[in-house]
Amino acid sequence: MRTHQLGESELRVSEICLGTMTFGQQNTLKEAHEQLDLAFERGVNFLDAAEMYPVPARAETQGATESYIGEWLKDRVRDKVLVATKIAGPGRPTDWVRGGALSINRKNVKQAVEDSLRRLRTDYVDLYQIHWPDRYVPQFGATSYELESERSSTPTAEQIQAIAEVIREGKVRYWGLSNETPWGIAEFSRVAAQLGLPKPVSIQNAYNLINRHFDGHLAEAARREKVDLLAYSPLAFGFLTGKYVETIPPNARVGLFENFGARYRKPNVDEAVREYVKLARDSGLTPTQLALAFVRSRWFVKSTILGATTIPQLKENLDSLEVTLSPEVLAKVDAIHARFPNPAP
Repeated sequence: MRTHQLGESELRVSEICLGTMTFGQQNTLKEAHEQLDLAFERGVNFLDAAEMYPVPARAETQGATESYIGEWLKDRVRDKVLVATKIAGPGRPTDWVRGGALSINRKNVKQAVEDSLRRLRTDYVDLYQIHWPDRYVPQFGATSYELESERSSTPTAEQIQAIAEVIREGKVRYWGLSNETPWGIAEFSRVAAQLGLPKPVSIQNAYNLINRHFDGHLAEAARREKVDLLAYSPLAFGFLTGKYVETIPPNARVGLFENFGARYRKPNVDEAVREYVKLARDSGLTPTQLALAFVRSRWFVKSTILGATTIPQLKENLDSLEVTLSPEVLAKVDAIHARFPNPAP
């Protein structure tokens, strides 16, 4: 499997990253380890977690994902695995994390890192990410900036200084952003440079056929600041597999959990998905192959984060690496996008 340098770091990440947010909720410890074994046997060297996982986020299961990974990681050669995890921030319904102390400040960063290292059974993480901004921004499907939603937040410099401290201590190698904006990329990069401290090397945002929001201002900011995209939700919560076109199958996440996947239940989503499914089949591809190969084709994507609940799903996702989309198919993708631009931002 090909690897890519991530930003200005020394990390070379596989073009596929194993997402783990189902571990501890939909996947048992045994199932999680089977997924990890398969992915790494197939050349994946990179996995992504978060302190709040699994999702849906609940007090009863919080941290289980990292613990499942830790059980697997303790028997591996540590420097052969690149581990990414994230710190939860304020403004989301995760008040049970650190008793609701969620600001990205020195105290919370130090505790969050220590807690993650303990669950992961490791001395360091390779990439530590701010799961979503400390400040208010529209996110997870919201698109309008509402002045009345603004809140006080930890100064950018203080957030960077807190992360720089755990980097100096050897507990974190590099750090990144997630669910960020162009302004956020530029501001964190600017302040880090001004302070002479490590700058972010990556940004983890949603990117897929029905959410190409990154194509514009975010892509410019990422290129200028050398902050590479780790694309999550490349299958749009499974919608781009086509399995929800007619009905929701048993045990599907969007059926199991109320309001789950609301980001992808918007006008024109179903119409766009049907067009992409038809294009895939007309091109001799599965919808999954089309969706994943498209994300991998983007110049700003350095790793595509794949999540699965079953081994057959994970195998199909990994097999998509054999597919490269032709210029003709990419042109047809753009034609559909022109008709249904970003129905699920």
